[in-house]
Amino acid sequence: MRRYRLVVQYDGTEYCGFQVQPNDPSIQGVLESVLGVLSRQPVKVVGAGRTDSGVHAEGQVVHFDASLTIPIQRLPMALNSMLPRDVRVRYADIPDPDFHARYGALEKMYCYQIWQAPYADVFWRRYALWEKKRLDWNAFQEGAAQLKGTHDFAAFAAAGGSVKSTIRTLKELRVQHQGPLTKFFLTGDGFLYNMVRNITGTLLEIAQGRRPVQDVGPILASGERRLAGVTAPAHGLVLVRVVYPDLRSDLTEGE
Repeated sequence: MRRYRLVVQYDGTEYCGFQVQPNDPSIQGVLESVLGVLSRQPVKVVGAGRTDSGVHAEGQVVHFDASLTIPIQRLPMALNSMLPRDVRVRYADIPDPDFHARYGALEKMYCYQIWQAPYADVFWRRYALWEKKRLDWNAFQEGAAQLKGTHDFAAFAAAGGSVKSTIRTLKELRVQHQGPLTKFFLTGDGFLYNMVRNITGTLLEIAQGRRPVQDVGPILASGERRLAGVTAPAHGLVLVRVVYPDLRSDLTEGE
């Protein structure tokens, strides 16, 4: 039996999230189903991140243990021929036997996508939050800059997480404009439950003029989730990439 690693892309619209849930389709579930057929025995898939219902991924990384006869270079093609059209394997390899998709990650990059226009776009409606009114992106970025570095992000963590520490380091927070589409990239050593969506929701309230940019520091220092903004909708969020010491970043790069 060998340990395998996959880089997976998916549209999360029709799924309850990455993790298997009773009676609902999940990314983990469909991967385990097709891998079970290939290996002719049950296969347990472990993901780098448990993306929520409706969240998408360009570079999710998973590992699993199995006895497969198919050559590794043909594994993505074989899996893609069996997977639903909204899930695709982009890359496969055989890492070290002790590789762990979740615990071995050095950093992750997420992107929250916002479509700012008088009308919603039919091609982006599943992948970007529509904002009809003009946003103050300077205020948005000023607020985001206050979150860079190592902090206790408890104020931006939703209830239900099981982590021992809420201290995380955000290496980069970057806004990229592409016409009416704006991408907000966050790179860090790890993220708490709904952390990216809660940060984005807070910064959007600032960009909408609903709260001052000076709120960010006190919110962060308070550790109180109730003081931060609303949770941004799931459909605008994409897990772009997960970085490991032995995996080229361009294999999980979604920009």
